[in-house]
Amino acid sequence: MNTKKLDTRRRKAVKVWDAFENNKKPIIILGAATCGRAAGAMDTWKAVEKVVKKLKVDADIVEVGCIGPCYLEPLMDVKMPGKPRVSYSNISPEKVERILKGFFKEDEIPSRDVLGHFGDEEIDGIPKFWDHPMLKPQVRLVLRNCGIIEPTNIDHYLACDGYKALEYTLSHKPVEIMQLVLDSGIRGRGGAGFPTGLKWRFCQDAPGDEKYMICNADEGDPGAFMNRSLIEGDPHALLEGLIIAAYAIGASKAYIYIRAEYPLAIKRLEKAIEQASKLGLIGKNILGSGFDLGITIKQGAGAFVCGEETALLQSIEGMRGMPRSRPPFPAQKGLFGKPTTINNVETLGTIPNIVRNGAAWYSGYGTEKSKGTKTFSLAGRVRRTGLIEVPMGMSLREIIFEIGGGLFKPFKAVQTGGPSGGCLSEEFLDTPIDYDNLAKAGSIMGSGGLIILDDNTCIVDLAKYFLNFTQSESCGKCVPCRVGTRHLYEILDRITKGDADTDDFEKLESLGQAIKGSALCGLGQTAPNPVLTTLKYFRNEYLAHVKDKRCPAAVCRELVTYRIIPDQCTGCQSCVKVCPTGAITGPRSEPHNLDEELCIKCRACYEICRFDAIAGDAIVITSGAESAEATTN
Repeated sequence: MNTKKLDTRRRKAVKVWDAFENNKKPIIILGAATCGRAAGAMDTWKAVEKVVKKLKVDADIVEVGCIGPCYLEPLMDVKMPGKPRVSYSNISPEKVERILKGFFKEDEIPSRDVLGHFGDEEIDGIPKFWDHPMLKPQVRLVLRNCGIIEPTNIDHYLACDGYKALEYTLSHKPVEIMQLVLDSGIRGRGGAGFPTGLKWRFCQDAPGDEKYMICNADEGDPGAFMNRSLIEGDPHALLEGLIIAAYAIGASKAYIYIRAEYPLAIKRLEKAIEQASKLGLIGKNILGSGFDLGITIKQGAGAFVCGEETALLQSIEGMRGMPRSRPPFPAQKGLFGKPTTINNVETLGTIPNIVRNGAAWYSGYGTEKSKGTKTFSLAGRVRRTGLIEVPMGMSLREIIFEIGGGLFKPFKAVQTGGPSGGCLSEEFLDTPIDYDNLAKAGSIMGSGGLIILDDNTCIVDLAKYFLNFTQSESCGKCVPCRVGTRHLYEILDRITKGDADTDDFEKLESLGQAIKGSALCGLGQTAPNPVLTTLKYFRNEYLAHVKDKRCPAAVCRELVTYRIIPDQCTGCQSCVKVCPTGAITGPRSEPHNLDEELCIKCRACYEICRFDAIAGDAIVITSGAESAEATTN
C-alpha cells in the first residue's frame, strides 16, 4: 500500500489544524449549517465582515456545521490569539458590533449572550461550553467533528484522525473488516435496526463480480434532520465510512442517494468528493491497494417512499420510485440486478470510529442488544430543540426533560420514528430508548426523529396529520397501502368532525392490523402505527371526540369555538397582529373583541396569547344543531 501522498498531506494538515487551534490572529467562527442559515446566520456573516472592516482588524471568518443546540442559532464563536474559543448564541446582525468591539477594542470577553468557552480552565462569569445542560449528558461519537471543524477543509478532517480508518481497512482483508463491524454490534441507524455487519456479510457472500454500495441519505421524516446535519458538518466522515463499506463487500461503485431539498449538504458532499479524489482516496487503485471505487451523487425528487430500499433502487435506475417484492433481497439482487448493500448516513458515518477504535470500544456504549450511540432530532414543544447524540438505553425522560429542558406546557406525548412511528404516552418516559423497547411499545426508532407534544396537541388530529402524509406519499402500487391508508384517514377525519361512533375504533384497529400485515413495503407496513398507538394509549381522547363531541385540546375546528375572556385580556394586541381575517379588534390596553363570524379557527390567537385570555370552547353537537358549551380548555 502506498500512503506517501496521504502522509505528506497529513503532516500539512496537522500544521493547518495547529494554526487553527493556536491562532496568531483572531478567528470568528459561524454556525452555517441549514439551521443556522434559516435563523439568519448569513446576515450575521455580512455584519461580521462589515464590523471587521470598520474596526480594521485582520481576522479570519470560518463557517462550521451544526454543533447541536439549534434553538440558539445563529451561533458565533470568537477565538482570540492565546485565548479559548468563546461561543455566543442568538446573534443577530445588531449584536455583532457590540461583541466584536469587546474583544478587539476593550480586550475583554463580553458576557452578554455568551453560551460558553471551549477551554479547560475556569473563566470568571463564563461557563464551559460543554457544561451546557443540553450538551453535558451527550456522548458525541459520530458528531465528534460537527460544529468544531471547517467541513469544506479536508485538512481539518485529516488532522482529527480522518481517513486513518481507511488506511487500516486497506491493510486488512475485507472479511476481517466485516467481522470487526459485526463484532461491534452496530445496527442500521435508518429504521429497522438490522445488524450492519450481517447485512454486509450477505452481500459479501453473494455470487457475482460486480457489486454496489449505496448510502441512503433520503431523510424524509417530518422533524428529522440528523443525516443532513452530519453531512453539512462532517462530510468526509460519511465518505470514509462509504469507502470502507464498499471495500468490505467488494463493491467498485457507490452511490449517495440524497434528496434535492438538501442543497447545502449536496454542495459540501461534492466538495468533499473532489478533495478526496485529488488525494487518491476515491478512484483507481486507492492508496496503491488495488481497490477501485467510484462515487456518484444521485439526487432524489423528495418522494418519501424512496427512503425504502427497493424504491430507492428503482429511482437510481431511472424508474419511478416504487418498491419491489422481496425476496430477492438487495443483497442478492439489487441495483441493476447486482448484489447491493444500502446503509444510511449515520451508520456509515459511525464506521470509521469503529474501525479506528475497535469493536470492544464501540460495544461498550449502549445496551446488550442495541450497541453504541444514536443521534436524535429534538423537535416540537420541547424547550431546547436541536441535534443530540446519546448512548442507546437512555430514557425518554432524560432526553426530553434533562437534555431538552422539558416543555413550556404539560407533557402529553412523544412521537418517535416519524410518520411511521408511534405516539407514546407519559407511561413510557422511563423506558430505555432502544430498538427492542420501542418495538414492544408499538413504535420504531426510525432515523431518530423525536417530536415532543404538549397538552395543546390533539392526539386524533396528530394521527390524522401523519396518515395524510403517508397516504399522500404512498406510491399506490399495493392495495393495502393505497386504499387502506385512505380509509384510515377518512375515519379519523370523521372523528375530528364529531361524525363518528365507537364502532369506528374497531374499524381503525382491524384495518390498521390488516395493512401492517399485507402492505408491500415498510411505508405501508408502518403507516398505521400512529393510529394504533394513539388509539391504544390515548383512548379517552378518542372517546371525547366521539361520545362528548368535543376536542379536549381545542384543535379540531368543527368541535371548537374561540372567545376572549375580558377579565384576563390585557389588550396587548398580540392576537390582533396574528389574526389573518381581522376577527379580533380593540384598542391597546383594553379587552379585545372576537367576531365569531369572521373567525376561521386558525388557532393563531390561542397559541400566541401569554395571558390565557383566549378560551377554546367545545361545541356540543346534537341532532345537527350546534351550541357553545361553557367548559373552556
